[in-house]
Formats: sequence, structure tokens, C-alpha cells
Amino acid sequence: MIGRSVVLAALAALAGCAYPNTPRALPPANQPARGTVAAAAVAQRAPVTILISIDGFRPDYLDRGVTPTLSRLAATGVSAAMRPSFPSKTYPNHWTLVTGLRPDRHGIVANNMEDPGRPGEKFTMATDDPFWWNVAEPIWVTAQKAGIHSAAMFWPGANVAWGGTRDSEWPNTVRNGMRPDDWQQFTQQMPGENRVQAVIDWLRRPAATRPGFVTLYFDTVDTAGHQFGPASDKVTQAVGEVDRWIGDLIGGLVQLDQPANLVIVSDHGMAPTSSERVIALDKLISVDDARIVEAGPYATFEPVPGRERAVEAALLKPHAHLTCWRKSDIPARFHYGANVRVPPYFCLADDGWLTAKTGPKEAFSKGEHGYDNDQADMRALFIANGPAFARGRKLPSFDNVDVAPLLRDLLHLPAGAGLDGNDAPFHEVLDKR
Repeated sequence: MIGRSVVLAALAALAGCAYPNTPRALPPANQPARGTVAAAAVAQRAPVTILISIDGFRPDYLDRGVTPTLSRLAATGVSAAMRPSFPSKTYPNHWTLVTGLRPDRHGIVANNMEDPGRPGEKFTMATDDPFWWNVAEPIWVTAQKAGIHSAAMFWPGANVAWGGTRDSEWPNTVRNGMRPDDWQQFTQQMPGENRVQAVIDWLRRPAATRPGFVTLYFDTVDTAGHQFGPASDKVTQAVGEVDRWIGDLIGGLVQLDQPANLVIVSDHGMAPTSSERVIALDKLISVDDARIVEAGPYATFEPVPGRERAVEAALLKPHAHLTCWRKSDIPARFHYGANVRVPPYFCLADDGWLTAKTGPKEAFSKGEHGYDNDQADMRALFIANGPAFARGRKLPSFDNVDVAPLLRDLLHLPAGAGLDGNDAPFHEVLDKR
């Protein structure tokens, strides 16, 4: 494995070669520049583990010629086309990445869902009530219990006071919960440059308060993919933009003489969709028989009491480009359907097809995810680079439940008990010292 000085030299090469004309964030006036930091202070800088999510980044986006930083990190580190968990949606997979459990076990089974214990309430991507999240402990909580400071520049669930209980009445105080030591409430309006600068600012701190584990999240590639489709120039532009932001991060690490183990992932890929590939659910089932809980790449249904036989007659027969199951009959390879938050009936569209309550009223060509997690265009990015990793190794595809065990190794935490993943994919490329 490569040592600290070699890693910093490699980071410096990335920062200098990838974007030679791009201004770099400098230390504040009262911070010594790189090269003048006292040797004792430098010696205190143990590698920080930085988990970076580029939402919706397909591994083949590296082939578009706009990712000098990411491509070099992959070439000089460890890379793979990672298999997301099912369903290949944002919140279920981000929670899997930091817990090591599949959605059916950690409870974040969809971006929008219901729970029989909370009738009349619906989980959305703005929900921060710990009730929905408390089943599985995220890695930043595990780290902080072990005395490792953590910081989250966005991550789905990082704003939740995990383990706490929220009062039912205003101001809805959450009691006895734990968040990262530092965290930011997500907003799409914060530019990537600001997100990177916040991470660098956290790492300027003295050793006693400096985070040893950091998350960083970028949403622009996913947004462009949804709006314009994965083959669009807009996606290529967003990919290049995120690559520049990661280049800025590396430049900041070099200026701080801060070694880092970077684990760069995405939550899922992206498939092209079209108004010509839409399955209208009102043609499939009567609104008198079932309520549609969610629609899109898959559809879920809650039957009206007493109408179960009618629902099954409508759904559990062959359909063009759509397969439906009782939740108990969802194929075992999806590891999905046991959780109480999965509705009783589940229909999965073929890759690139969509379900909707009614047929489209105007033409569109966009992008979506949520399909069979074994589809090639649902594959997720994985790149790891730093002093803990071998150089120039490409791994076979593995399940994203293995990322949390890897993070535990990097942070020198005990192996988690009862996780769905393990660190076996990394045994030959990881130095656990």
C-alpha cells in the first residue's frame, strides 16, 4: 500500500494537472500556507475518511471525456460498477450506504412511503422525524460513539436526530437523538463550490475538533438526468462540473497537507424514459378497488378493504412491460417485501418504462431510476483512493451493502453485527493498518 507522502504527492498532481488554470481556495489569512505548517501539526493529521455521493452518476459517465479528476482517481485507486439495492431510489440507497442494511431491513423502503403505525402520515424526502429512521444506526453515529468527530455536508438522513423521539406537538422537539457533530440542512440552492469549501473549513480545525469522517453530497447529475435524460449534453455538463468540484476538494486537501481516504459513490444509475413508454394505471385497475401509493418505474397499491380479490384479478395477470406481485411474492433476489412499509401489491415496469395514474398529456423525453437493480443502466459509481487502498485495481460488481463495512474498516471500527454486507470485496485492495 502507498504511504502518506506518496498520497499527498498524488493529490498534488491531481490538483495541479486536472485544472491548471482553476483558482484554488487558499487558507485564511491567519492560517499558514502549505509548506510552512509546523512539522508537529502536520504529523497530527491522520487520514480523514471522506464519503462522497454523486447522485445518479452512472459508471459509464466516466467515458465522456469530461472527468479528468475522477478518471485519474479511478485509474490510481480502486473502482467498480456497483450494484445498488432495490428499489434503486435515492433515499433507500443512501441509507443502505451508511448502515450496511438493505432497504427492507433499515426501513427507508422508498422515497415516499407510509407506515401502518402512523395512519394518515406519509414519509417524503423532507421527513426528519426519527420514527422513520431509527431502525438502523448510521455510520456517523457509530463513529461518534467511538470518539470520532463526524461532519455531513448533506447526506439523506444526516439532518435526522437519530435514535431520538419527536414530540407530537409544536415545536416538535426531538429528544435524545444524535446527529453528526457538524451538519447542513440540504438545499439544492447551495453551489458545489460552497459545499466543498465547508468541508475544507471543517478540516482546518485543530486535531481535537477536526472531523475524522465527512460526507459530501452532489445532486446536480441526478437532476440533469431526470430533466433531460442520461444521454443529454446537460448531463455531460453536470458530470464535468462535479468533477471540477472534486478537483477543488483535492486542491484544498493538498494545501492543508491533509491525507484522505476518498470513497466516491453514487446511489443508482439513470435510464432514458419517454412519453411513448408510459403505462396508464387507470386503464389497469379501478380507483374504487385500490389506492395508488407510489407510481413511476414501479407502482404500489393499497387495496380498499374488501376489494382484494378485484385487485388481484386486475394486477396478477400478464401485462405488457409490467410485472406485478403480492408483496410476499416479490422475487427473493430483490430482498424486498417483508417490511410493513412496503404496500401489499407491487408492480415493476420494464427498464425505461414508467407507470402513471393516467396517460401523458404531452410528449417528454427524460430519465428515471427505481428499476431492477441488476440492470446495467442502474449500476452505481464506486471509486476509492487514498493511503488505505491499492493502486490501479478494478473490482467486479458488488452490492452497495458492502460500503458501510468498508467505512468501518477505514475508521477502525468493529465489524457491525447482523449487517447485510461485509468487506470481502476489498480484502485484496485494502490495508487495514
